[in-house]
Amino acid sequence: MTPTTVIALSARVKTARTLSVEGLDGYSTTPAMAQRGQVQRYIDQIALYKVNYLHLHLSDDQGWRIAINSWPNLAIYGGATAVGGDPGGFYTQADYSAIVAYAAARYITIVPEIDMPGHTNAALASYAQLNCSGVAPPRYTGTAVGFSSLCVPLPLTYVFIDQVLGEIAALTPGPYLHIGGDEASSTTPADYRTFINQAQQIVAGHGKTVVGWHDIVNATPLPSTVAQYWGTTASNSAVVAAAANGTKVIMLSANLTYLDMKYRGSTKLGQRWAGFIDVDKAYSWDPGNYLSGVTGSAVLGVEAPLWTETIRTTANMGPRWHVMGINYYHSTQVSWPAGS
Repeated sequence: MTPTTVIALSARVKTARTLSVEGLDGYSTTPAMAQRGQVQRYIDQIALYKVNYLHLHLSDDQGWRIAINSWPNLAIYGGATAVGGDPGGFYTQADYSAIVAYAAARYITIVPEIDMPGHTNAALASYAQLNCSGVAPPRYTGTAVGFSSLCVPLPLTYVFIDQVLGEIAALTPGPYLHIGGDEASSTTPADYRTFINQAQQIVAGHGKTVVGWHDIVNATPLPSTVAQYWGTTASNSAVVAAAANGTKVIMLSANLTYLDMKYRGSTKLGQRWAGFIDVDKAYSWDPGNYLSGVTGSAVLGVEAPLWTETIRTTANMGPRWHVMGINYYHSTQVSWPAGS
């Protein structure tokens, strides 16, 4: 694992090298992890590897992680829970702006995500009027997915996302707003298409480019929309069709890039639903030629997400190197220099 290996991997794609920290920025954050100083420390770490985008997952079923002035209960009530019953937390808008500025000083662009129409239980619990039934569900601290949905026929839904995305767009100098779109199992296909198409127009109205998980290609992507391929197979006809129509794709196959996947069965922290990812698997694929039918200029970049259900401190997170005075995973697939 040499510097030239990393450069070769990145050179196969056009622009973006993205880290996505899904929990440090919202998925299962604890009060300590909610401090912007912890995020800034992580930005320092990823800057060492010339990562140029940081994708922040700021909302999910288990918690809402950024203050929204027009909907204050999102953070105050919806941000008070986390996976496993942790106390939660949220960023003030000043916190978020400080993170954006700190990243920019290190040539890193922040890509904020508000997941929708699914992964929205924290929002629905915070405001009963956002529910089709008018009844707020209880807050949620488990890890099941696909059970929540914004109310697609409700006009207030679009007022809500316009105001939320508008506030975040005003705080975000970068070009992208991420609208999620994944695992929306409780939204009918027809409603999903209606919702995503309207959400894209709202993002465009705020002068930003839409990013979403690759599920959004099941709607009608705008010409500028970017899809993130997180699937675990090398074929996806819907993504191929979208790419043929001009949609750019960021590659982040869960079984190849997810940093929260365990290295092997004995690894203490992490998940295994997408399989184990050791060094050979992580480095032996070509993101510019992996997904059949989505190659070359259709591939905008790569991303490595870190979902943090099992992460509690920055000591649990990479990159961690001997030269920095802390431990790291010694893969048996690497011939480590003496003393490392």
